[in-house]
Amino acid sequence: MRKWVSFPLKEGDVSRQAHADFPEQAIYEREVGRSGFFGPATHLHHTHAPTGWSDWQGPLRPRLFNFNNIGEAKANSPWAVPDLLHNAHCKMRTWRLTAPMDYLVRNADGDDLLFIHEGSAELYCDYGHLTLRDGDYVVIPRSTMWRLVPNEPLFVLMIEATNDSYQLPEKGLVGNHAIFDAAMLDTPKINDAFKAQYSENETKVQIKRHNKVSTVTFPFNPLDAIGWHGDLSVVRINWRDIRPLMSHRYHLPPSAHTTFVAQRFVVCTFVPRPIESDPGALKVPFYHNNDDYDEVLFYHAGDFFSRDNIERGMVTFHPAGFTHGPHPKAFQSGREYRKKFTDEVAVMVDTRDSLEVGAAAETTENPDYVNSWKIKPATAV
Repeated sequence: MRKWVSFPLKEGDVSRQAHADFPEQAIYEREVGRSGFFGPATHLHHTHAPTGWSDWQGPLRPRLFNFNNIGEAKANSPWAVPDLLHNAHCKMRTWRLTAPMDYLVRNADGDDLLFIHEGSAELYCDYGHLTLRDGDYVVIPRSTMWRLVPNEPLFVLMIEATNDSYQLPEKGLVGNHAIFDAAMLDTPKINDAFKAQYSENETKVQIKRHNKVSTVTFPFNPLDAIGWHGDLSVVRINWRDIRPLMSHRYHLPPSAHTTFVAQRFVVCTFVPRPIESDPGALKVPFYHNNDDYDEVLFYHAGDFFSRDNIERGMVTFHPAGFTHGPHPKAFQSGREYRKKFTDEVAVMVDTRDSLEVGAAAETTENPDYVNSWKIKPATAV
């Protein structure tokens, strides 16, 4: 058994409440925490912005990629697109599909999570049929056979839980029905659309195992189930079904927005919500050292209020090891309570193990992103 050393202390001028009522002479609060936002933490009150660097050299840095420009994402098979950010437990890819898949795929390496960034499609799988639209999350259990028929061009963010599975987070004090009720999860149906695709035509199945693809040919379509029962299935939920936890007096940590959990990473969803209104409450994400996790944000829609010059389909990557937080303009906007509502939608992936950047992602990087936190010197009058 292990237990963190626990000795909540106070030293110097402090706020008695995290993320609120900062000392006037030190408006920059920095959270130093372990185990993401679940372990011990200390809040330091600084007189300068913890991200107010004047220069940055070396490979460790905040990074910005434009996944709209991944040329290799256009492929008929999800197994033909490159890993963009990856480690032994998590692989992130983007995939663009315009034509119907005339074969099935099966991932023997782990569960897949598909996030439909753009487009719509018909999903056919072992469990039946689902119609997908933009904003859908689709959890596909390991070794499920499936294919997509686009109704309009698809742009999909794929997150693989390698040798792992996706589960729902524990919701603790707020109960099982908060954020989204399990009844909101849709499962495939053995409906007329599914029955219409039964056939005796030869069908190929591309199976990925250890990142290598094998093809198995059947003299019929193996998606021929007439029914099923049990508690394992493909499930779908849209970000529009999520009812976020929020407080008008306290800025909740990203962990409050957790949607799916694997053993070595979590997937969170930021959806539209009112901004905190209490005069003493912090109104933007707090500066923090995420010392045990790498943080990835995929920007889906809306105005990304804590970052400047971010567009849909872009990805920020903040590895562990340094402080990150809002851009200077966003911090000042929060101080002045200029914005009363945020309409941003973003997918966050926090990984317990460090991520590597794939070559295809590196070609889309904006190297000047690290400089976007520099505070411009005051102009002499």
